[in-house]
Amino acid sequence: MRFYILVFFLSLTMVQAQTYEAGVMLGGVNALSDIGSQKHLSPSSLGFGLLFKWNKSQRYAWRAGLSYANLSFDDKKAQDPARILRNLNGNTGLLELSSGLEVNFLPYNLHRFGPVFTPYLYSGLTVFRYDYNYFEFGKAKNTNKKDISFALPIHFGIKARIGSNTILGTEIGVRYTFTDNLDGSNPINSNFAVYQFGDINNNDWYVFSGISFTYTFTRKPCRDCFE
Repeated sequence: MRFYILVFFLSLTMVQAQTYEAGVMLGGVNALSDIGSQKHLSPSSLGFGLLFKWNKSQRYAWRAGLSYANLSFDDKKAQDPARILRNLNGNTGLLELSSGLEVNFLPYNLHRFGPVFTPYLYSGLTVFRYDYNYFEFGKAKNTNKKDISFALPIHFGIKARIGSNTILGTEIGVRYTFTDNLDGSNPINSNFAVYQFGDINNNDWYVFSGISFTYTFTRKPCRDCFE
C-alpha cells in the first residue's frame, strides 16, 4: 500500500513539475567609467559564472546568476587623448549575484520536437561586491577592503536548443550601478575625498557579453506548453 501511495505522489509531482535550466556562462566584461575605454562594448577582462532558470511558461522564466570577473581599467585603451596622456590603470575583483525575470519574444516550448529558438530580454536586480580602491599620484592603491553596491541589469540575448537537453545562448548585458567608485575614481570615505576625480555626478556602468550553456531537467516544462 505504501508503495502505491509513493508512486501516486511521485507521479503527481512529475505532472506538476516545471522545466528548470542550470548551467554556466562565459564571456568578456568591460566598464564604462572615468578610466579606460569609452566604448560600450569593449571586453577587457574574462568573466564566468553559474546560471539557473525556472521556466514558468513559454513566455517567461525566473532567473538567477552568480558570476565573477577581475574587471580592469586602462587609459591606454581610451579614445580620449586626455585619458591616454593621463595613463591610469587598475582593476577590481567583481563578485555579482543577480535575479529577475527573463521574457521570451517567441514561444519557448522545450517539449516540442524540432528547433526551439527565441530572442529574450532580462532585467531584475543585481548586488555585487568590489574592491574599494583609490588613486594617489597616478598609482592605484588597494585598501584591502570590499564594498557592496547594487545595479540595474538589462540583458538582450538569443537562445536555442542544440541537443535534447542542452540550450546555447548568447547575450549582452548592461548594468547601471549605484556607485561611482567601481574604478577607484570617487572614494566617498572622508579620508579619501581628496583623491576624487572625473565625473563625480554620474555613476559607473559595466557590460557582460558572452555565451551560456544550460542543461534542462524535469519532465513537464510549463502549464501552457501544450496549449
